[in-house]
Amino acid sequence: MANLLDYLAWRGDLPLSAVPLCDVDALIFARLSYVPFDGIAESRVPLYMAARQVLASVQLSDAPRACGKEDQQLLTQLLQSPRYADILLDGYENIFDPVRQEQFSALTLHLPDGSAAVAFRGTDGTLVGWKEDLNMSFAPVVAGQRRAVQYLERAAGMAPGPLRLGGHSKGGNLAVYAGAFCAPETQARIEAVFNNDGPGFAPEVLEAGGYRNILPRVQAFVPQTSIVGMLMGHGDDYTVVRSDQVGIMQHDPYTWQVLGPDFVRLEQVTAGSRLVDRALKDWLAGLTREERERFVDAVFGVLEATGAVTVRQLVDPHNARVLVRAMTGVDEKTRAMLLRVLSALASSAGRAVRQAAAP
Repeated sequence: MANLLDYLAWRGDLPLSAVPLCDVDALIFARLSYVPFDGIAESRVPLYMAARQVLASVQLSDAPRACGKEDQQLLTQLLQSPRYADILLDGYENIFDPVRQEQFSALTLHLPDGSAAVAFRGTDGTLVGWKEDLNMSFAPVVAGQRRAVQYLERAAGMAPGPLRLGGHSKGGNLAVYAGAFCAPETQARIEAVFNNDGPGFAPEVLEAGGYRNILPRVQAFVPQTSIVGMLMGHGDDYTVVRSDQVGIMQHDPYTWQVLGPDFVRLEQVTAGSRLVDRALKDWLAGLTREERERFVDAVFGVLEATGAVTVRQLVDPHNARVLVRAMTGVDEKTRAMLLRVLSALASSAGRAVRQAAAP
């Protein structure tokens, strides 16, 4: 089966003027927001020049903001693609603030027809990035969402034409949030919002007028065993895309299958995805916001006590002993709370399994 890179090899020679943007192009834009364009794309620069500079300086690394092998291959193919030759990158922003528990990055792409695409990066491999994601389970708005609105307004001021927004994972959430809570005159210029397996929102967001206004323009995509994209509340319908991976690995957009100019679409998510969705929603509904906040803070307090900065460092077998020590250092009250909340999760999972098995 083909993926994003195969799509570029097949369609890369057709300029945007000949064949308009499609959903797969929008996912490629979203993936570009993960590329470390620091010092390269803060002001307008041709995409091919920016790609060349990244490839000339990049080194493969396990660092969360490193340019991975597939992203390097993507950039290499974009260098040879007439379809993207006239795109200008602009406004690259990359913020990492452990104190504010914020991990944010975005990029603006100016297209030859005078329109612009704003791409928001999803969660990177840092604990801070994942902590901000989980903060969404109890906070109506997090720092990255506020910054996404501010970024969109600045981008709109530099790009007077039509706008498209998009992102993958948390980036999809940020794209929808920015489109919902930007100024009315900015929202009126938004043609589409592409949410690629991004988590949902608190009830306050779903009920807001700006969210309801932008909803008809939101195009949501999830893989068949989606987990991230089913979290929290959603008001939009979604398209199910076939992935060639299993479980949480389907979250990787390079595993999404493409046929010609479109994704390989399926009728619905798998039973496993629905099961996880039901269990998590039931679990969260049984906790107050204060309980969710205390649980998230306690879990990350243990994780941070290991000294790990990234998820990769955390799961390193050499750090297992440090993690055990950090867990044993938790006070009795916090340990009891963690066990109580995890027990509630197990109960929710059991109920979901029984409901799924019921005739």
